[in-house]
Amino acid sequence: MKKTKKAFPRGVALLRNPMLNKGTAFTQKEREESGLLGLLPTRVNSMGNQVQRVMENIRRKGTDLEKYVYLTALQERNTTLFYRVLMDYLAEVMPIVYTPTVGQACQEYGHIFRSSTQGLFIAAQYRGQMRKILKNWPRKDVRIIVVTDGERILGLGDLGVDGMGIPVGKLMLYTACAGIRPEYCLPVTLDVGTNNETLLNDPLYIGMQHRRLRGSAYDDLVEEFVTAACEVFPHVLIQFEDFANENAFRLLQKYRGRICTFNDDIQGTASAALAGLYSALRIRGGALKEQKILFVGAGEAGLGTGSLVMAAMMKEGLTEKEVRGRCFFVDSKGLVVTGRTDLDERKRAFAAEGPGTPDCLSAVELVKPTVILGASGKHGTFTKEVLEAMARLNERPIVFAMSNPTSHSECTAEQAYYFTQGRAIFASGSPFPPVDYERRRLVPGQSNNAYIFPGIGLGVTACRIRHVTDEMFFAAAKTLAGMVEDESFAQGSLYPPLKDIRKVSLAIAEAVAEVAYRQKLAAKPRPKRLRDYLAGQMYQPVYEK
Repeated sequence: MKKTKKAFPRGVALLRNPMLNKGTAFTQKEREESGLLGLLPTRVNSMGNQVQRVMENIRRKGTDLEKYVYLTALQERNTTLFYRVLMDYLAEVMPIVYTPTVGQACQEYGHIFRSSTQGLFIAAQYRGQMRKILKNWPRKDVRIIVVTDGERILGLGDLGVDGMGIPVGKLMLYTACAGIRPEYCLPVTLDVGTNNETLLNDPLYIGMQHRRLRGSAYDDLVEEFVTAACEVFPHVLIQFEDFANENAFRLLQKYRGRICTFNDDIQGTASAALAGLYSALRIRGGALKEQKILFVGAGEAGLGTGSLVMAAMMKEGLTEKEVRGRCFFVDSKGLVVTGRTDLDERKRAFAAEGPGTPDCLSAVELVKPTVILGASGKHGTFTKEVLEAMARLNERPIVFAMSNPTSHSECTAEQAYYFTQGRAIFASGSPFPPVDYERRRLVPGQSNNAYIFPGIGLGVTACRIRHVTDEMFFAAAKTLAGMVEDESFAQGSLYPPLKDIRKVSLAIAEAVAEVAYRQKLAAKPRPKRLRDYLAGQMYQPVYEK
């Protein structure tokens, strides 16, 4: 039987289709042909006019949360215009749609909830119906899924399904920063309950108000989701996002050799941090293998970063034993050492020999690190005394305060510079404004995963890479560090400016693809001009004729 061509939407249906809607940019001819006459103001506006109007409206909003609500409504109304705005004003708009504002948006998600079309909510009660649910998604060529169960949203803890703002925001950045077409992206939240008492008692909470699913019931749900997703969308990359430590490491190990997947909190954070360390050493001098590093925080980000950094040190010639004498970890109870009896299996693998210490300051005094890297999720962990000790021990101390959002950062950029007499080489996970110190303007670099994961996604989807390997994250870190120019170093920034992020993503995608072709992990034959091919895959938000 001959298939009938699906009718192109007309009139109000066209205006309500966010992927096709052009708003006031529909031409006179398009209005006549598509039944739009009278449904729009008479004057035809260019996309530039529309962007100007959007930015005027954003800047009138009184709070960042109001800006967030306005922008998400724009995405649901006119996807192309939304991404044009995001790309043209990335430095201004990214902190609204992602960190730090997305943290507040997740905390209030049930109260600002307006649309259920941003992604899929998959509840535990839907066991056995996973394929049916995934097929309900209107776009059939999905190539990237970002999935969360909402248990560890940024540094904010268990927000249940209100954590949907994170996969939505991540996928916005896949498109804006690396040109992954928006129709290829699917945010998913697994609604397995919440242990957050506030949400359990909130009548406006949008998830299931029962305590979290655990054990085999939880594992079976995740397994059914992963299996169904790979069947419904055969070439999909599944990114696990903001799972609690216990599940994050376990699920990564379970699935990484079986499907195309990675965990951005573990691997993306590590790659961005490693790139920052390479950049910092270009300023201070010395090799990575010569550093002594104190990782403050022994969760996903801390242990993930530690693993990649330790592997990088061994690539530079150190033995595992030598590396363990240079990398130390602090958790909420002090230095992670073999003599402690309260360590779980993951932490024990990173435990150092020797005496313990009760806190960060005493660990600094004992270890005497050249680098202190915070992934604790605890605001103020890098106290005045900690920073002064780092300055006393090092002419140019390297201080990374990587916890998100800004309210959970281990210290501010201003504190890092002032308490080290302007000598700190600083980076943070959330954005901080420039700091004026003794007639010098210092612009702190942001160790943002957005420098890493979009490029990984572009390489994977464009070349149909079957697995994401550690070697790809090494390549991404090296590539990112190599793109920092002297102008950035002169103002204290360890990362390229955000305006260059699509160039960065393209370079990382190429580096990742080269690794995949060497490791025979790419299903697509290698293009003759790999970079040109990848650049041609990058979405540009323009209205199509």
